[in-house]
Amino acid sequence: MQVAIITGAGSGIGLATAKMLHGMGMAIVGIGRDTTKLETLEREIGDPDRLATLSVDVTTDDAPQRIVGLALERFGRIDFLINNAGAGSPKPLHETEDELLDAFLSVMLRAPFRLAREAIVHMEAGSAIINVTSTYAEIGGRRGGAYSAAKGGLSSLTEHIACDYGPKGIRANNVAPGVTMTDMVRHRFEDEMFKRVNVETTPYPRLAETDDIASTIAFLCSPGAEMINGQTIVVDGGWTKTKYLSPRALTSKWVESD
Repeated sequence: MQVAIITGAGSGIGLATAKMLHGMGMAIVGIGRDTTKLETLEREIGDPDRLATLSVDVTTDDAPQRIVGLALERFGRIDFLINNAGAGSPKPLHETEDELLDAFLSVMLRAPFRLAREAIVHMEAGSAIINVTSTYAEIGGRRGGAYSAAKGGLSSLTEHIACDYGPKGIRANNVAPGVTMTDMVRHRFEDEMFKRVNVETTPYPRLAETDDIASTIAFLCSPGAEMINGQTIVVDGGWTKTKYLSPRALTSKWVESD
């Protein structure tokens, strides 16, 4: 039985991924800070024999040892590590305090680095690390300097792992979601400009749901992805790679100037 560690497993992409990988027959080690959300994960999976959860802040010094220790104690192996925990609400560069910069880098770069370092010595050929990055690790955007820096660093780390551990049969890839309808993002659609900028510039006729990201992660954990290593798979309906504008955007004054 394969074993997957998933950070940020209590909600959003992490929860969807945990449920999908469990459905593929894997045992899940679900990590999160919020015990209530982890209880939701436990209820939705409903299989204590193939689920272990741990409430821990991934940025704490002993988090990697505790997470890896739990996986080995309960299931005796680690096949997949999905670094998914994240933070949102970035500010423009000139308004970003050191505390916010440090928080973003800690959650989305330092913590995945340290957890991968702890886990990879227990991983064997056929295993893989999947880091959840962002379209804003691929392109620039407004207000996201600290967020983009953290996700961009994580993307580069993935490429290093792919090179260094590929000869051992251990793969590493990024999944870069575009705007995805998680609880963290959904409230932002109350902002009409945010909604228009994302909806009217995405060629595909809907935005991503959490299962869209989870299914991509699941594929990268499957035998069919054996030769995919060091890559970034962007899941955004074409938003990053096109200059699409909807007919509505082309025929109306749909964004007010600053």
